[in-house]
Amino acid sequence: MSILFTPFTLRELVFKNRIFVSPMCMYSSKEGLPTDWHMVHLGSRAVGGAGLVMVEATAVTPQGRISPDDSGIWSAEHAAAFAPITRFIKEQGSVPGIQLAHAGRKASTDLPWKGGRPVDVNHRGWQTIAPSPVPFSREDPVIPREATLEDLETLLGQFAAAARRSVEAGFEVAEIHMAHGYLLHQFLSPLSNQRVDDFGGSLENRCRFPLRVAKAVRDIWPEHLPVFVRVSASDWMEGGWDLEQTLYLTRALKQIGIDFIDCSSGGMVPEAMPPFGPGFQTPFATAIRNEVGIPTGAVGVVTDPVQAEQIVATGLADAVLLARAMLRDPYWPLHAAKALGVDLPWPLQYERAK
Repeated sequence: MSILFTPFTLRELVFKNRIFVSPMCMYSSKEGLPTDWHMVHLGSRAVGGAGLVMVEATAVTPQGRISPDDSGIWSAEHAAAFAPITRFIKEQGSVPGIQLAHAGRKASTDLPWKGGRPVDVNHRGWQTIAPSPVPFSREDPVIPREATLEDLETLLGQFAAAARRSVEAGFEVAEIHMAHGYLLHQFLSPLSNQRVDDFGGSLENRCRFPLRVAKAVRDIWPEHLPVFVRVSASDWMEGGWDLEQTLYLTRALKQIGIDFIDCSSGGMVPEAMPPFGPGFQTPFATAIRNEVGIPTGAVGVVTDPVQAEQIVATGLADAVLLARAMLRDPYWPLHAAKALGVDLPWPLQYERAK
């Protein structure tokens, strides 16, 4: 019997299996609005059998986008544009999720296939904001503006408003992005947070603003639906964020009512050298699951059905999140089921090809 294809329940929401589509930037939005590309991209992964289909990092404010072409949910118009997509995902038996994000000092960059360099106000860019005026890269000509206490209150309200709009759009999972060197991770890491007020210095202080955001989203999100948090469990740099600090954070997140930790790593500084390879981040998911007692997801070079089955069947994590594997094959769950000997129903329209 395959554990990968057994249902998984968080609060009152049932995922039909433990294969989740990880948030992946498409750089194909228009003023933050999803396009036909998003309907086809996300919809095909739902047709392909994933238990959860997560929208890319979706900015809570225009200045929170990684690039000018990123997804956003800062207005009622954005919520309305996402509604047909969430409806279609649900019709396929999958759960629609959204990752709420702010890029902080890593915002205002060009498209990755155009080099991904910072863009200024004369080239569709804007002034970035961060916990401290420390650029992402030594070669980065853009110095982010240090967030004031007033800015933090504004940001808190923007995350809460984005959560409310996400509910209106039909999403059933909200994931708060605290990873990959973006704004909330920037508050957590000593490499980027050099503040001397209540939001910097000690571990407790560095966690304060991200935890306030988590509570604001959890308070808005319906009680019967789960909230995820994606973490970078290590900066892979001496003196940076690490697993022990992540355990402190995730214990606090559990107390707030966060339901699931999506365990990634890295992204804080360009010179970090993670030990990249199959399942290289899975031990983080296992440590958090065992020591904190909260469900976790393993992400990072999970590509093979047997590998994914082993992760969930042996209790290393409760689910797997696939990114590049899903780009290569939108129907990865259907093909994985066949490889594992599971007679998974196919969409009726595709039944003739089973």
